[in-house]
Amino acid sequence: MSVRARLSAALLAAGRPVAAPDLARALDVAPDAVEEAIRDLQATLDASDLGLLVEEVAGGYRLVVHPTVVPDLHAFLAPPPLPHLSHAAIETLALIAYHQPISRGELEAARGASCVSTLETLQERELVKVVGRKEVVGRPLLYGTTDRFLVEFGLASLEDLPDLASGPDAFLRG
Repeated sequence: MSVRARLSAALLAAGRPVAAPDLARALDVAPDAVEEAIRDLQATLDASDLGLLVEEVAGGYRLVVHPTVVPDLHAFLAPPPLPHLSHAAIETLALIAYHQPISRGELEAARGASCVSTLETLQERELVKVVGRKEVVGRPLLYGTTDRFLVEFGLASLEDLPDLASGPDAFLRG
């Protein structure tokens, strides 16, 4: 069976973004072969008009429904939406995304309000995580975003975050 066939099966079976090095190990091929197979698979999907797309997100690849087909499938594709986040949670999440790693004290100074429960909510939803400790007295925890954050907001990496100059709603539009 070809690398492309095994790659497409692996992406379908995984159901989540998988990094190219992980795919190479799982398929027992060179990393270059994975990259070539990804390009080949995408070209085949495009040429065959199958309504599928290889998407690069959160540092990996996943097989998804092509965006042009999604409106026709709304009855079948009822993915649970990202649970509603309060304004405080979105504000805190944006601060973490743009300024990570960041401590709770820095978040509270920027927001002008306590964010203990907001941080707990964001951690429960696996959008943020503790990424270390700040090298100052008391060694406060430092927070950063997770791969799930990237997936939920459709970002390949943090470099894809909208420019802050484009306004506060740009974060939500992703």
